[in-house]
Amino acid sequence: MSHVHHISSQHLSLEQIETILTQKYTLALSQEAEERIQRCHNYLHQKIANTDKSIYGINTGFGSLYKNSISHNDLEQLQRNLMMSHACGTGEEVPADVVKLMLLLKIQSLAYGHSGVQLQTVKRLVDFFNRDVYPVVYQQGSLGASGDLAPLAHLCLPLIGLGEVNFQGYKLASEHVLEMFSWQPIALKAKEGLALLNGTQFMSAYGVYALLQARRLSHQADVVGALSLDAFDGRIEPFNALIHQIRPHKGQLQTAATIQQLLEGSELIRRDKKHVQDPYSFRCIPQVHGASKDALKYAEDVFLTEINSVTDNPNIFPEEDEIISGGNFHGQPLALALDFMAIALAELGSISERRTYQLISGSRGLPEFLVAEPGLNSGFMISQYTAASIVSQTKQFCTPASIDSIPSSNGQEDHVSMGSNAATKALQVVFNVERVLAIELFNAAQALDFRRPERTSPELEEMVAAFRQEVPFVSADRVLHYDIQRAVAFLRSYKLQTASEGSAC
Repeated sequence: MSHVHHISSQHLSLEQIETILTQKYTLALSQEAEERIQRCHNYLHQKIANTDKSIYGINTGFGSLYKNSISHNDLEQLQRNLMMSHACGTGEEVPADVVKLMLLLKIQSLAYGHSGVQLQTVKRLVDFFNRDVYPVVYQQGSLGASGDLAPLAHLCLPLIGLGEVNFQGYKLASEHVLEMFSWQPIALKAKEGLALLNGTQFMSAYGVYALLQARRLSHQADVVGALSLDAFDGRIEPFNALIHQIRPHKGQLQTAATIQQLLEGSELIRRDKKHVQDPYSFRCIPQVHGASKDALKYAEDVFLTEINSVTDNPNIFPEEDEIISGGNFHGQPLALALDFMAIALAELGSISERRTYQLISGSRGLPEFLVAEPGLNSGFMISQYTAASIVSQTKQFCTPASIDSIPSSNGQEDHVSMGSNAATKALQVVFNVERVLAIELFNAAQALDFRRPERTSPELEEMVAAFRQEVPFVSADRVLHYDIQRAVAFLRSYKLQTASEGSAC
């Protein structure tokens, strides 16, 4: 059965976006959205016909060229020129999943009816989304302040038959795809190129995609941390609710409750302990993981506001008879949130690597490097090196982009957010933390097998059994690269339900 999501003034949630993407929904404009778009477009063109005033980006140049008036006969050429001249992206291509999100978020923003675009333009973007036609967009080129100009230019070039698209595994000139579907290139009208290029959909798409992954990783950090705690012969007392009720940070309370739930029924956690305390990487899981949860919640709130907003310039208000030039394209809220998100995720990786280090240390009855005959076998020694290397690189990615600014457009755009750089490196942090958690899971499962016949909780035993179907016990040295890759794939596919998972960030 086909699923359709109708674009309207109703706000998008992260859950809706995840459903649209994972269940392959198609998009359609609601009647309300079509009416809003058409009403705004009609108002704009009536206004242009009845005024001789300068309106930024409509009958003037762009940026510091706002001083230059454009004749009525050149208004459409102005928009086409804008689209072509601003397509200055370079570097690696944006992943297809992120491009698909860019299309969705651009459609949502235009559908509020404050941008002045043609209805057929928005419908063509819907066609791209529904037909899996993904414009080739490049990661480098946006300052995150005049909107994501260069990336959005590449996103929208195929509307006018320029640029390239990825379609069914092939990179094609967009004109060929238009011909394939018998689509005519869009003839851009006044303000339309600016409406398409202005906006924060590059930063927003990266941020939403990273947040969806961060939700999963935040929960999985708890699950893997609980497994490591039990395999390390750790203590359950630091997760007692009484401790956290007297310092009631929401994420801390949630994490402690999740760990207790995950370890319910474990034989290992109940046995007598010779040690009085555990290292911080185990004992302080609620405080560290919880702080990351709270930071991710802040980022989520910022992005939910952003993706349900109008972020181009100028903004058109037909009912109020106003066209107002402002700065809703400025990405500072996103830049700060993206930097904070990256730092929060990095800490999940940092403490994970420390738990891996403790597991291979040869303490608490575990063999050195988690292998029989250490010396002859190096076991898991270098898996910790790999995790440490990734954690170090992640720290470098966490240098804030949001504190930087380089003036552009002859000083007219004299403060920019650099949120696009924050966005691309935040996603790299996501991938790095995923690998570090996969390495910890790999080590924790190995450590657990040295505790046999004693068992951890039924929930964790079920997960370990599924993991062992993909990654067998390491009895003697072998090439571990493949095991780590399979551990990463396992984290992406395996879903362990707990009561608190739905609010992982």
